Amino acid sequence: MEKIYKRQPTIRTLPTQSNINANGHIFGGWILSQMDSAAGIEAIRLVGGPVATIAIEAMKFHAPVNIGDWLSVYTDIKKIGRTSVTIHIEVTVVRRGNEEEIIVTEGDFIFVALDENHKPTEIKK
Repeated sequence: MEKIYKRQPTIRTLPTQSNINANGHIFGGWILSQMDSAAGIEAIRLVGGPVATIAIEAMKFHAPVNIGDWLSVYTDIKKIGRTSVTIHIEVTVVRRGNEEEIIVTEGDFIFVALDENHKPTEIKK
């Protein structure tokens, strides 16, 4: 029997009332922190040790996130350098009462691998 692969999010969560901005949507900074956490998990998994975020590139907010949305953060390794890794992040939501995932935010986060002295170190591929 053929296996059916379904991608799995690195993080899945529900935003709460405390995450609302002045417009009644979920605060972009909260979404950004979820993205950084998920990308960090993926970078640590690849590097096998500590990493630090050094840049965020190509960040786009496509649609607002609402209270009750089921938020999923997907990560994909885009590029591996000598000491850094670029992770593409896609944030989707499933709105209450729906089943369709909607892309709400995406971006590329760059992490550097760190040694025991918190200095950049070569990634062992």
